[in-house]
Amino acid sequence: MNDILLSFGLIMLTGLACRRLRLGLQADNLRQAINVAVFNIFLPAQCVRIVYTANIDIETFLVPATAWITTISGLLISVAAYTLIEKPFRIAPREKGVVILAATFGNVTYLGLPVLTGLYGFGAAKYALFYDLLATTPLLWFAGASIASHYGEGRRFGIRESLRTISSLPPIWGILAGIVLKLAHVTVPSVILKTMGSLGDLVVPLMIFTIGLALSLPKITHAYVVIPAVVIKLFLIPFISFSVALLLGLRREALSSCLLEGAMPTMVLSLLVASRFKLDETLAAFAIVVTTVLSFITLPLAVHLTETLAP
Repeated sequence: MNDILLSFGLIMLTGLACRRLRLGLQADNLRQAINVAVFNIFLPAQCVRIVYTANIDIETFLVPATAWITTISGLLISVAAYTLIEKPFRIAPREKGVVILAATFGNVTYLGLPVLTGLYGFGAAKYALFYDLLATTPLLWFAGASIASHYGEGRRFGIRESLRTISSLPPIWGILAGIVLKLAHVTVPSVILKTMGSLGDLVVPLMIFTIGLALSLPKITHAYVVIPAVVIKLFLIPFISFSVALLLGLRREALSSCLLEGAMPTMVLSLLVASRFKLDETLAAFAIVVTTVLSFITLPLAVHLTETLAP
């Protein structure tokens, strides 16, 4: 695990160096271009290939069930915690929306996918994709966007907009295409699978690289606001995810994957959500940096727990 995280850390540092050196292109523009390519081309190809070639069993579908319960529980806890302390600590609505999202939604694909495949091999990739694209991402655009629009200053985001956004996500179409091809017993030519494999192989290094491009340490007046979000995201949610998975009967890699996915730091996409709904973008960036840096300590602990506790 330490070798995996060290490798990821070096790739992140490369992205961070590109951000600092400004090598002919603004880091945010480069990150946006890479994200568009990954999200619309490379990741959907990866999704089709993984689902088509993977062994899909009942545990595979219990993983997103775990994610739904975990994410909703984390969201309710985050709302309750920040409602309790918002007046004493003078937390503004634009800040409250950010820290609720930061505490609830993790970087379960951009960091979770490479961590799981690095630890357990290519076969574990299905757990990361199902945890995220069949649970975390829909909940982000249903519940998360509603919260962001409530506390932000942008336009309101209703159910129709949520459905439209979710239905237009290429990775979800990639998963559905893989399921249809598998159930229909369609024989995909080897050259097509190899091409999708080559495209998919670019996902992990590019995702890690863009995390480095996104990292910056902004100046904020009250950094302590993120402390409850850090505790919830890096400690409480992994515990919930592991407990729910255990209760649902998950074992071995599926159980460990749920714990590790729950332990992922704040999603980089929360910065985009903060911008879209006019929340505090500086605070969003700070939460991403803090939880990502701390995750290099907490993730090895989570792996140790999976080795100790997972049956």
